[in-house]
Amino acid sequence: MTSDAQGFPGSVCVVQLTDSHLFADAQQRLLGIDTLASLNAVVDQVLVEQPRIDLVLATGDIAQDASPQAYHSFIRTVGRIPAPCCWIPGNHDDATLMAEIGDAQGLNRDWVDVGAWRIVLLDSSVAGSVSGVLEQPQLLQLDRALDSAGERHLLLCLHHHPVPIGSAWMEPLGLQNADRLWQRLDAEPRVRAVLWGHIHQQLEQQRGSVRLLASPSTCVQFAAGSSDFATDQQAPGYRWLRLHDDGRMETGVSRLAPGSFPPEAGASGY
Repeated sequence: MTSDAQGFPGSVCVVQLTDSHLFADAQQRLLGIDTLASLNAVVDQVLVEQPRIDLVLATGDIAQDASPQAYHSFIRTVGRIPAPCCWIPGNHDDATLMAEIGDAQGLNRDWVDVGAWRIVLLDSSVAGSVSGVLEQPQLLQLDRALDSAGERHLLLCLHHHPVPIGSAWMEPLGLQNADRLWQRLDAEPRVRAVLWGHIHQQLEQQRGSVRLLASPSTCVQFAAGSSDFATDQQAPGYRWLRLHDDGRMETGVSRLAPGSFPPEAGASGY
């Protein structure tokens, strides 16, 4: 599905890529999936479908093994998209290494102003933990972003899910201090949406006037609503977002052809 952004001069087009889980060794597989090949296939589809892209958001778990080689593979692959990219770490990433590499490549941003919008990028990763927390420096960063945004509409991005998603095994693996996030956002009318990765599946909910959005991984997919770890046969994909100057948002998920990059049968974890 295309965003048709060229036909909307009063808008910007943002592409979200998430949970690519790349390795230093391109021969390694995640649950049977060649994660670099699947990321390349998704990028190919982005290039076909999106006539204009203003920003790429990479929302964590860039690498599976937190290696420099994996991060540079990601940068080379996503560099095929003619748009700036920003990234945030996930639970599989090395946030310190990402910060070092990202500084040199211009990938680290507290927030990005694009069109009439401010996109705030929050690091919810905690070293050695699968679940996430917004530590005090990140909460202060959010406060600064809100205080200085003026009349801009706001989109917030993080890796971990800040609301229940109806999947028992993943509920303990989300944002552990989500209440502190929502204390700030519930009373903030400029916030239009919160966007995350981590759950390897498409999800769209509403919290008051705020849209809640999660997106498929560029590699393996998790089964929605599962009590225990379970993969899904849906193909890898990405999310596009058309952000209009008047605060409206259009968004959709586009996947590779059915049957692309299926996970190995009987996987019990990763």
